[in-house]
Amino acid sequence: MSETFVETPPRETLTAEVIRRAPKVLLHDHLDGGLRPATVIDLAAQIGYDALPSTDADELGRWFVAAADSGSLERYLETFAHTVAVMQTRENLARVASECAQDLAADGVVYAEVRFAPELHTAEGLPLTEVVEAVLAGFAAGAEIAAASGYRIVVRALLTAMRHAARSREIAELAVAYRDLGVAGFDIAGAEAGFPPSRHLDAFEYLRRENFHFTIHAGEAFGLPSIWEALTWCGAERLGHGVRIIDDITVAEDGTVELGRLAAYVRDRRIPLEMAPTSNVQTGAVASIAEHPIALLAKLKFRVTLNTDNRLMSGCSMSSEMAALVEHHGYGLEELRWLTLNGIKSSFLPFDQRLELINTVIKPGYEALA
Repeated sequence: MSETFVETPPRETLTAEVIRRAPKVLLHDHLDGGLRPATVIDLAAQIGYDALPSTDADELGRWFVAAADSGSLERYLETFAHTVAVMQTRENLARVASECAQDLAADGVVYAEVRFAPELHTAEGLPLTEVVEAVLAGFAAGAEIAAASGYRIVVRALLTAMRHAARSREIAELAVAYRDLGVAGFDIAGAEAGFPPSRHLDAFEYLRRENFHFTIHAGEAFGLPSIWEALTWCGAERLGHGVRIIDDITVAEDGTVELGRLAAYVRDRRIPLEMAPTSNVQTGAVASIAEHPIALLAKLKFRVTLNTDNRLMSGCSMSSEMAALVEHHGYGLEELRWLTLNGIKSSFLPFDQRLELINTVIKPGYEALA
């Protein structure tokens, strides 16, 4: 399949305040990757955790970004040892979740799906159910605090199973048990190489029998086979990152674009790609923001969504991710609006609630800015 497209002229640069005020939808954000540095320090002091590389908030924030900026997904994941260590009690989990909701709302996010792995927060004996309940309570409290400050946000949780572990069916059942209490879906995460999603078929088959939503990290550190397996074997509704789908797309010197069979299937089926440009650069999935395929995929009308992945490790926000597309790809409000609508359409929120956000928050918000 081949086609051509005409380059659009660069737009007038949007100001940081306009970008911040733009309504945003976030589908791929990790709770343990978005803590405030000051909170990490405070919680570490409370529990006697003395392994932090710095007890100065600014220095610690810079350390997380530098440590994650290695070009390796495996080394990127190592930085989570510190954040997970301070998220082992009900109170700490609730605080982190509340601050997450508040920070996202202040950044203009009106709907967020924030994922976390309950199995990583049981080191001090906390049952899985209490882990989930603490996080959901924190999200609700944070959304209420944000509303009192004039920011509306809806936050839902995605429960993540670790792909190198053997608890995916258990976590899937936990997600279904809390489906009407704030859990919108299921995910698997962790190093892709050597841990294919098909190892967790039992969990995915269970979720499909329960008519429950799930996404799969695929096509980030590993290539097209990971994407193919996540879709064909496991039945993923969305792809976490999916950036390596570009390996199945050829752009000729004359601008003609050729889609391979898998890329065409992903586009034809409108399978959402949960892309996080800054994180993708850090893990070595792409060389730079300027070379990130998100712009090409958007022009080809793939169901592209914009995300943060890990705000602490990437030193980013939804506003900074949008600003990067404005700077490097000439995006204007219309393109940002298109990405935002892609996000809400691809969310695991019930259809009527999606429609309500589109008609009462997202579209009016962009119209006011325009």
